[in-house]
Amino acid sequence: MRDRLDGLWRDEDFADWYPRDGRPASRPPSWPPVCVLQFLLGLSDRAGTAEAVRCRIDFKYAPAVELDDPGFHHSVLADFRERLTEDGRADRLLDLTLVRLKEAGLVITAAAADHERQHTGGRDCCHRRERTTQRTDSTHVLAAVRDDRTRVVRADIRDPEGVRTHPDTLELIDFDRPVAVILSAILHHVNDEEDPAGIVRYWRDHVPSGSHFFVSHFRSGDNPETAEAERVLQQTFGRGRWRTDDEIASLLDGLELLDPGIVPAPLWRPDTAPNPWNTSGAERELSVWERLIVAGLARKA
Repeated sequence: MRDRLDGLWRDEDFADWYPRDGRPASRPPSWPPVCVLQFLLGLSDRAGTAEAVRCRIDFKYAPAVELDDPGFHHSVLADFRERLTEDGRADRLLDLTLVRLKEAGLVITAAAADHERQHTGGRDCCHRRERTTQRTDSTHVLAAVRDDRTRVVRADIRDPEGVRTHPDTLELIDFDRPVAVILSAILHHVNDEEDPAGIVRYWRDHVPSGSHFFVSHFRSGDNPETAEAERVLQQTFGRGRWRTDDEIASLLDGLELLDPGIVPAPLWRPDTAPNPWNTSGAERELSVWERLIVAGLARKA
């Protein structure tokens, strides 16, 4: 989206959010993606997000600001979030976002999905009919970068045989050589009765020695914040289950679990050098949200 549109929003989209007199506001179009990054990383307004916008390339790239942009005062974030909750602005901003993504060809509407399904012999085409729910068409997005190292296969994670034997998969991957099986943020969407461990076991049995398995997974927490997040996401997706560290590790049974084991994702590359989040140089305390997703790497002997 950043590359295609050079930013989703424009100054005029926020003209009625702010008064015409007083001090000029910093550019509001950059704030929605910054707020998303802030939520995902569990950052504070002052020491986390505002400092990240000044120092980190990804926090400049996502909202489409220049590398030498000085950022903004941390107080504008709280003010922006408050304004976002007023007068249905969040819904209007989402509707505008979907319109621009559709115009850029980055999403497909439910009607277009129905049309596609009718013209593909009834093959599975994920679609939803809610007014503002649209499906990212990954095939279309990745078509621009398709080369001899990239393929997109529409398949069901619960049918690993269908994924492995798909002609596009076999065209790209030589299963006689070690491969990487990446199960990133997917197995927590698979119900227990659908045998998520069996999915991993299938791949374990069909790849050669030396292959590596990566898993990231929502972990069950013992605090109100993660319990509420789990409730909301389960209600949204309507399937799957968050699991404990031991349950996640058991998904990799029969493989050699590599150090440091099943741990919060940031601990795979712990940063002890001074930085905007850690000025002392000592190992910092992870936020609740950083502990929400754990990751593990295993190897087939």
